[in-house]
This record gives sequence, structure tokens and C-alpha cells, in this order.
Amino acid sequence: MENKKTEQLKQYINDNQGKHALTTNQGLKMAQDEFSLKAGLRGPTLMEDFHFREKMTHFDHERIPERIVHARGVGAHGFFQLYESLEAYTKADFLTNPSKTTPVFVRFSTVQGSRGSNDTVRDVRGFATKFYTDEGNYDLVGNNMPVFFIQDAIKFPDFVHAVKPEPHNEIPQGASAHDTFWDFIAQNPESAHMVMWHMSDRAIPRSYRMMEGFGVHTFRLINDEGQAHFVKFHWKPVLGVHSLVWDEAQKIAGKNPDFHRQDLYEAIEKGDYPEWELGLQLIPEEKEHAFDFDILDPTKLWPEEEVPVKIVGKMTLNRNVDNFFAETEQAAFHPGHVVPGIDFSNDPLLQGRLFSYTDTQLSRLGGPNFHQIPINQPVCPFHNNQREGMHQMTIHRGQTSYHRNSLNDNQPAPVPAEHGGYEHYQEKIDGQKIRGRSDSFLDFYSQAKLFFNSLASFEQQHVKDAFSFELGKCKSDMVKANAVALLNHIDRQLAQEVADNIGVPLPKENLEIQSDKKSPALSMANTICKPDSKNVAIVLNGKPNVPLLSEWVQTLANQRLNYSIIDKKISRFDDSLKVTDTYDTTDPCLFDAVLVISSESLIQTPVLEFIETTFKHYKPLALALSDPHALDSSRVKLEGAGVFNLSDSAIESFIKGIAQGRFWDR
Repeated sequence: MENKKTEQLKQYINDNQGKHALTTNQGLKMAQDEFSLKAGLRGPTLMEDFHFREKMTHFDHERIPERIVHARGVGAHGFFQLYESLEAYTKADFLTNPSKTTPVFVRFSTVQGSRGSNDTVRDVRGFATKFYTDEGNYDLVGNNMPVFFIQDAIKFPDFVHAVKPEPHNEIPQGASAHDTFWDFIAQNPESAHMVMWHMSDRAIPRSYRMMEGFGVHTFRLINDEGQAHFVKFHWKPVLGVHSLVWDEAQKIAGKNPDFHRQDLYEAIEKGDYPEWELGLQLIPEEKEHAFDFDILDPTKLWPEEEVPVKIVGKMTLNRNVDNFFAETEQAAFHPGHVVPGIDFSNDPLLQGRLFSYTDTQLSRLGGPNFHQIPINQPVCPFHNNQREGMHQMTIHRGQTSYHRNSLNDNQPAPVPAEHGGYEHYQEKIDGQKIRGRSDSFLDFYSQAKLFFNSLASFEQQHVKDAFSFELGKCKSDMVKANAVALLNHIDRQLAQEVADNIGVPLPKENLEIQSDKKSPALSMANTICKPDSKNVAIVLNGKPNVPLLSEWVQTLANQRLNYSIIDKKISRFDDSLKVTDTYDTTDPCLFDAVLVISSESLIQTPVLEFIETTFKHYKPLALALSDPHALDSSRVKLEGAGVFNLSDSAIESFIKGIAQGRFWDR
């Protein structure tokens, strides 16, 4: 099944790498492609130059409108394998047949910035998965945070207008540290929970491979007996959930704006295939109102201690795209692309998305036939009475294109539910037409408090620093004061420290919600820590001991660690060992750990920068120094946590430190 989508896409591949005649799009071979057809060598170009006009017209139109949100993204192919049948909960074929492998395409993205923005900005990350099932495409369109800023889709344009670059000067790009965003947050307290996630380390992930994914909304699973369970979807990364630190994220934005794209691409090329396990939180329909929050509220999560996550399968990404535009850029996702056994809830944000996703594809991809673009086509046959339209690529045979008909025996014909036809869950609805918000959606602060309580002390400090930075960038004292007033409902000490840092008064009345409730699953301090596929910089200062260097390199490779050898200039020690980067072409912020090998007493300035930056960012630092006093005048404490003296200890201790990742008590 995994190869079914790959084989389907192959028929659309036009391999230009071999020897081919240059032709027009109509297949006409051309004798010349460097000069337009003119009336004389210095004369005007002739209107009859069809080749020039075709070539230029295509160029003029080869950029499609970028997504309004999630414009900057990267995608990859892979497959999903179910662990055990979920037939007790759903009749979806790909979730009930463990012997079946389902091909997938995943697109990761940022939300606010344009296609030209940086990868490592503070932002929500999109995590959209297209399952090419035998019953049709199923799209799980989520984020790396389990909640959202608003409760009702009618406010989505307002939120996006507020977070986007301000319209009078188109600043800032790819960032939320500006007045209109924080004005919106302060005026819409339902955003309180999400903004706590947004100011946490979750907003600056180390890698897409080390990032959780969430379906955000409450959906329904329906089994063959018609029984329903409410469900939330989770993607749990096998490598654990890890993030950058803010100073590091800002520096990477300048050193390598494509940091996350490159990380994903290179991991797949090397065979370090990213993996996530699919988890489900399930609530029987009869327990819909059994919690102290409304399960349909998209600004609320279901604490894992109350509703455990059931791990049901694994997704592996094992193939990069052949062409970024044709696949990643033209991929069209929609939460309304479902299969039998998966249905919707009345979450008012989800309900609005079910309209807007199709509507936006009509603009981006030129018309109603975007489903015929190869990356969007299902692997199963599709037949209906929809015809014509922009970019129609199917040649439909037959006299009829309507239902019902007698001329074609009423084909294509609807399929009863018992034979696989999709049927919506028959939920009883009884209510008046009304614009409003349910009283059960009015608790804005309890889960914001839960999230902050659940964080480790270093994570809480990062939240305080993030609020101080973002609000410190605002120009309006009113906006700053209103934002601090919002924090005053969540945590008084948080509000106090931020107010002090940005120079606005703390509200006199303490409105902090009183709760010491925690959810350990919300803290990244409790995540999985592995050395696998992390990047190590081996920085040389002087001439190394080549046999020892070779031994260490082999040890790192055996642990599935990537390494780069860095020196003043590119050189080779032997056939298998060479300097790959220079001090000028790379930077310490691009690595997860650093090993410095020095044969001299004087540490060169670029090498010292590697050492001090690595130490500053709490990363593992290994030192093999010929002179034990070479760093006496530096800011690095050799006895500090996560500093490994390889003169006294084996490199395996350094590898354990790499697995740990950061040493926050440094």
C-alpha cells in the first residue's frame, strides 16, 4: 500500500536528468532556445514567436498565491502502520486493519510568516497529514500545540489580521512581538491558554522531528454498530519533544533561515527516518459532560491524567519530495476530508474550518479541480458528476453528468452505508438560531494556570522571558498594561515580573485563579531523551591526534550521531576523514553539542566562540585540551554541568550528555 501512492505519482514524473530533446509544452522540438524571433538581429520581437510567448507566459504565472497562513512549509512522504485493530471505536479501514500499510504525506509549517520568512521564529507550527487510504483521502490537519487562540471560526480573520505584519508598514515578518497581536490577545481573554503555549518553548522547536502534533479539535469515531466516541488525535515523536533556546533561535534565523527544512531533508536522505506514534484520547459519548471543561472548546485540552492517550500506530517519513512546488506547495489539506468511521463534533472553530479550507484552495490552486493535482489525488478510484472548471485534467466519458439519470442507469450511484458509503453521525440537535457563546466556554484561565503550573522551573522562566521580550517590543503602553492585566488572572508572580521588565504597573487587585493542579505530560522536562541523529561539531584548534580523532568519529557514528569537523580551512587527513566546514561557514548554534580538540595553549577566537556559545545555550560541551589552563580566562566553568573533560573521561560520557540535551542547572 505504501508504494501505491509512489507508483501513482511516477506517471506524472518528467525526468529531465537524462538526454532529451527540448520541446514546447505541445511536444514540438525546438531548434533554438536562447533568442527570441525578431525582424532582423536588432529588430523588434515578432508576435508569431509562439515559443517565447509560451515560455514567458508560464514564467509569469509559475508562482501561485501563497497560503494566507502556514505559507512557509516543508513536506515529506511516508507510511502509517497500525498496531492493533480499533474496530471497537471506528469502522475506518486504515484504523481497523493492522496488516495494511497506509501511505501518507506530511507538511510541516509556521503560521504567521510568508514563504520567505525564517524557520526558527517564535510561532505555532502546522502538522498536517494526508492519509491515502483505500476509502479515500483522510486529512488530519493539526498543530504542534493542542489548543488554539479562539473558540469560534468567525474570529479567525480577526486573529490572523492581528498577528500578521501590521498593514501600514508590513512589519514584523514572521513574528508576533508587536502591538496589534497583543492588543487582540488582551481584548480576547479566550486566548489566555494558547498564548501561554505560544510563549513557551513549544513555539521554538529544535526540529520538526522532535515536535508533537495535535488534531486540536474534538472529532468523533463511529464503529460498525453506530456507537460514537469523542476523540482527540496526538502525534508523539519517537525522539522526544525538544526545543531551542530563544537566543539560539534568533541566531539560527540569521545563520540558516532554512534550519528546520534542512534538518528534515537531511535526516531522511541519511536514513534517519523521523517517526511519530499516533495516540488517541477517547471519551464515550455518554461522558461528554463529565469534566470541569467543555470537551468541544478548542481552547481547552484534555489532561492526559484524566483522559489517557492510547498509542495505536506509528508513522514513518522515509522519502523526500521530488519537486517542492508540485508536491509540498500544491498539497491541499482539509479537515473535511474524512473516511467512514470518522466524523465531526460541534466545535465552533472546526465547523468554520470545514468551509474555509475548500474556499481558500479555490483561490490558491486556480479552481475546483485541485483534487486532480497528483499530490492530492486519492489512491482509490473517484467518480461523480462534477465536470469542467479551471484546470480540468480528466477526460470524462459519457452522456450524463447529473443525478438521478436513466440514460446511464443512474451511474455513478450512491453507496449504502453498510457497503462503505459515508453517512454522517445522526446526532440529535435541538436549539434556537442564535449568535453567542455557551456558558461552558467561559472559563478562560484555569487551563492557562494548569499549563504554567505543570512546567519545570526553567520552562517557567523561559515563559517569563518570552512575555517580557514580546511585550517589550510593543509601542503602546495601553497594550502592554492590558496584556499584563490578562496575566494577572493566570499567575500573579508572572504578571509582576513581566510588568517590572516592560515598565508598566501591576494591577492593584490580585485576580489570579487559585489552583495548584498540574499535568506532568505538559512539561518537556519529562520527554524522551536520545542521542539519535543529533549534530555534533568537532572543532579543531591546532593539529589533532588523527588516530584518536578517527576513533572518536567512529564512536559517534556508531551511536547514530552526525558530526562535522571544523577548522580554519577545508583539508583532508586521510581518505575517510576530512574537515567539512570552516569557522566562517558554520556556527555553534547550528549544533546540538560541541567537541573541541586543541593542541595549543592559545584558543583561537572562533573556537572560543564555539565553546562559550555552547556553554551559554546549556548544551553538552566536550574538551580535549593539551593545556588544562587554556580556558582559565574564559567564561566557561570546566566543572560546570554538561562539560566533559575527555582527558579524564571516555567519550561515552559525552554521548550520554548529548542524549540529555540541555543542562539547565549549569
